[in-house]
Amino acid sequence: MSALPQALPRYRPMRTTDLDAVVAIEDDIYTHPWTLGNFRDSLAAGYSCWVLECGGVLWGYGVLMMGVDEAHLLNLSIARTRQRAGLGRQLLEFFVGRAREMGAQVMFLEVRPSNTAGRGLYASAGFREMAVRKNYYPADRGREDAILMGRDL
Repeated sequence: MSALPQALPRYRPMRTTDLDAVVAIEDDIYTHPWTLGNFRDSLAAGYSCWVLECGGVLWGYGVLMMGVDEAHLLNLSIARTRQRAGLGRQLLEFFVGRAREMGAQVMFLEVRPSNTAGRGLYASAGFREMAVRKNYYPADRGREDAILMGRDL
C-alpha cells in the first residue's frame, strides 16, 4: 500500500483556461463538436459550467442553463479514456444536484437517437422521453433528430 494519497475526482467551475482541454475532449468524442466559441459564449452568458478533474487532469465537463424554475443540460461529456467507468453518471448526478440548488423543478436535455449509451444513462437516471425535435443536430448526411428528455427534480 502506498503512503501517498490517491487523487480523487473533484468538481469545480469551468475557467477560460480550461477551454483548450475541454475542446480537445469535445473534438475527440463527437463528430460534430461544440466549438471553442460555444464554450466561451456559455461562460460569458453565466451558464453553470463545471469540470470534473483528477490530479489536475480534466476528465469531463458539462454546461447547464437555468430558466425560472427549470434547468436545461446543454452538454455533458467524459473524455474517451475515462468513459464506461461511471463518471458520466456521477457528473449527471452532480448537475441534477446543481439544478435543484438553483431552484429548478424540472430538468431537460436533448440526446441523439443514435447515442444509445447516453439514452440509457439518462433513462436510468429518471429522465423520460417527451418529444422529438426534428432535424436538430448536424449529421454526416444532413441532420439528425433529437430526443427531448426530462425529469422532475
